[in-house]
This record gives sequence, C-alpha cells and structure tokens, in this order.
Amino acid sequence: MEKPTITQAMIEAYDEYTHLTLDRRRFMEKLSLLAGSGAAAAAIAPMLAASGARAAIVEEGDARLEAQDITYAGSTGDMKGYLVTPKAAAGKLPAVIVIHENRGLNPHIRDVTRRMALEGFVALAPDFLSPSGGTPSDEDKAREMFSTLDMAATVKNAEATRAFLAAHEKVNGKVGAIGFCWGGGMVNRMAVASPELGAGVAYYGSQVAAEEVPAIKAPLMLHYGGLDERINAGIPAYKAALEANNKTFELFVYEGVNHAFNNDTSSARYDKAAADLAWSRTVEFLKKNLA
Repeated sequence: MEKPTITQAMIEAYDEYTHLTLDRRRFMEKLSLLAGSGAAAAAIAPMLAASGARAAIVEEGDARLEAQDITYAGSTGDMKGYLVTPKAAAGKLPAVIVIHENRGLNPHIRDVTRRMALEGFVALAPDFLSPSGGTPSDEDKAREMFSTLDMAATVKNAEATRAFLAAHEKVNGKVGAIGFCWGGGMVNRMAVASPELGAGVAYYGSQVAAEEVPAIKAPLMLHYGGLDERINAGIPAYKAALEANNKTFELFVYEGVNHAFNNDTSSARYDKAAADLAWSRTVEFLKKNLA
C-alpha cells in the first residue's frame, strides 16, 4: 500500500483535536473527509499521533546514567517524578526540570530527560498529574485530566519541584526548566511565579499575559514552529512585553515546521533539522545560565 499523503489541514485537525474542542469522533470524521475515505483516515491517524512504541534515542538502562522513579514533596501533597543523573559527574551539577506535554509523563518525556542528563545535568521530569493519581496509559484520558487541574496549584507544584532540586545533594543549587507544548506554557508561568528559576526554555508553549511579564527574572529561550498558527498568535504581544520590560530572552521561529516539531515519536510533525538545532541552542543556553 502506498504511504498516505499527510496535508497541513490534517495536522491542523489533529491539533484541534488534541488541544481545543474537537472530540475523537468528529476528528475522525473530519480526517476522513480530508483523506478521502475512512480507511485512509485510519491509516493516517497513527502517523499524526505520538507513538510510544517508537525507539528511544537514549535507551532505558543506559549504563552512563542512574535513573529512578521518585516521590517528593509538592505544594500540597506528594509529587511523582523521574530523576536521572549522569554517573561520571565530578562534583555538583546544575539541574533541569523537564516538563511534559498534555499527555503527561510518558516514555517520550522520560527519553528527553535521559538526553538532558547526558548533557551534564541532573534532570527531573515531574508528573503534574500526580494530584489526580498520575499519568494514565490512555493519552485521551490524560488530556482530559489536564482540563481538571487547578493551574494555581500546579504552578506551586512546579516551584516545589524547583526547590526540591535546588536542595538535592548532587545539584549546585541552580535549576532551570525546559517544557514542551503544555510544558512550554508551564515554563512561562514558572518564570513569572519562581524568581529563583535559573533559566527557562519553552518549546511552542502558550504565553503569559503582558501584565505578568515584569515579574519574570529568569532568562528565557522560546522555540516556535512556523506553521503553528494557534500558539504563534501570542508571540507579538509576548515579545513586545519582554522587550518593553528589558527581559533577557532569545526567540526562534523555525519556518516550515509544526507544533510539536521536537517530538520524534510523531512522524508527521517531527522535524529532525529543527529539533536538532533547537536542542543544541537549548543545551548551550542552559549551560551558560546554570553554570
């Protein structure tokens, strides 16, 4: 069977399904119309979605790393997380919080956390669905759970995560954060709420309101996909507010790529060239600001 053609309209329909108001049934109906048949839609849908079955870039059990699932104190209760440290480190290291998409703490984010640890950081991926029992295996269920989170309490749990890492015996006291999609928006919110955050990197994350920007202390790096109209609509106001308040930030728009371009488990939206460039910029930025 010939590989189906995936159009931008299909990608936008998937984005509407995963982030806005389109439910699964209406998404498949819309995809069927775009693809020409229900059979074609059924073949295309898995290519749009992220697949946990795809191979990790850094495998679980990598001999260079120590990785463990942990529980630590959140703002109002226990938080679960995935903590990874490089084995060969000499002395204390800077730390990075790795914040998941609206699918929760899944295998892909665990893989990204291992990648970050190999760059020379103590890396912790919190499960922000911990107050609701943790991330379920069903991604549709996980997305539904995010709509029930108390955002103010969630931001406090992010700050509690920063404080936990800052006090960790293997950490030099400096903590940054990197987040993707929902997690990118959380990085922007953390920058407002956490004056001790050392640096923040937001991948295609929603922006905070202009009136919140004066509270930001951390240097920021902001990555956006050029085709991501939904998120990019907020760039001009955010950029203007950051500039007006003399904030330290770098902003990159990767032309011709989509929302979630960094997620290598989504074959239709992943863009290796953009992902590699954004990652190299991210690592350099975090090393400079957390040293």
